Amino acid sequence: MSRWIITIIIFTVIFLFVELYAFQVIKTLTRNRLIKWAWILVSVAIYANFLYTIFSTPRSAGQTVGFQLAAGLLLTFLIPKLVLLLIMFGEDVFRVIRKLFSIASSGETEMFTSRRAFISKIALGIAAIPFASFLYGIWQGRYNYKVLKYQVFFEDLPEAFDGFTITQISDIHSGSFTNKEKIEYGVALINEQQSDLMLFTGDIVNNMATEMDDWIDVFKRLKAPYGKYSILGNHDYGDYVQWEKPEDKLKNFQAVKDIHPKIGFDLLLDEHRYIEKNGQKLALIGVENWGKGFNQAGDLDKASSQVNKEDFKILMTHDPSHWEYRVKQDDFNYHLTLSGHTHGLQMGIEIPGFFRWSPSQYVYKQWAGLYNEFGRFINVNRGFGYHAFPGRVGIWPEITVIELKKGVNNV
Repeated sequence: MSRWIITIIIFTVIFLFVELYAFQVIKTLTRNRLIKWAWILVSVAIYANFLYTIFSTPRSAGQTVGFQLAAGLLLTFLIPKLVLLLIMFGEDVFRVIRKLFSIASSGETEMFTSRRAFISKIALGIAAIPFASFLYGIWQGRYNYKVLKYQVFFEDLPEAFDGFTITQISDIHSGSFTNKEKIEYGVALINEQQSDLMLFTGDIVNNMATEMDDWIDVFKRLKAPYGKYSILGNHDYGDYVQWEKPEDKLKNFQAVKDIHPKIGFDLLLDEHRYIEKNGQKLALIGVENWGKGFNQAGDLDKASSQVNKEDFKILMTHDPSHWEYRVKQDDFNYHLTLSGHTHGLQMGIEIPGFFRWSPSQYVYKQWAGLYNEFGRFINVNRGFGYHAFPGRVGIWPEITVIELKKGVNNV
């Protein structure tokens, strides 16, 4: 038996287990056959739609709007059912343990039925929270742009750049967009920050250069007096598509790179630029994608080869694992690194200044926000767009504004 068939069987058993437990809640709370059949039919339709989307589209399906909607519907209904499973399974475990340590009374069946109905109501109420959250995340959350502002202090910052502002955006993923009015609002919000410099840290498309065709006129409106600079992300290389010929992939990759000047960005491919102000300068360094364990195209040494060690340096690198494994302890001293890539997994809980959690943190040590080690900083942008899941739940799309300040580090 092939590994693929075994995997299908395992996941089928898991999903059946989840569905059966969730259905027990409905059976406990109502005898209405119409409601029960509606529950079953909706569940079957969602699974069927998801499977049809997977098997009827190429390997790049994970980046298409159709797949995203199918995956979004599946998660919206599946996550609340997992909540029901956890609560009801926990109640069953408690009941079994209680039976082992007590003698059944004549009224136990009635008492169990009453308790089961009460707990089912509680479980359904709790499950409604992620259900509503996911619906909101798909409907509005993916456009709930947040401007996050930071002041970052450096003792060796050139005086001319004291108060210099940088807007960072990342992970546009234009192939996922469906609402032009909302995207135009987001672009206008970026311009409202009136930053000196604008930096884009990769993933302008999901796979295909043509995904950006309808959005070039929107993103070319972005403005910054000291220039707009960009790098590539892992999705910009076309690695997630089955190409008929190798030259098709190369042609698409060139077309992706050509998008950047069309929207007024200077694409840095293992290169540097100097930003000058009042006779002083800082070095801006941009590398191609470098990820831990995959697509390590970026060459940091090449990008920095004509930069002086004593220069103040800002590094753009798409994947924050590059900073963790290669950059942060480098003797060359990259003062500020800007990354994206994680999206904060587009779901989690953030209470500013108090609590922050996302499954993304189990994969990336630096997964969202500003971090400081060895007196060197990295900001991981949560992304402007979205992909795979067509929404955001608790982890909102981000526009970062960083103000450089001369002085002692305050983080």
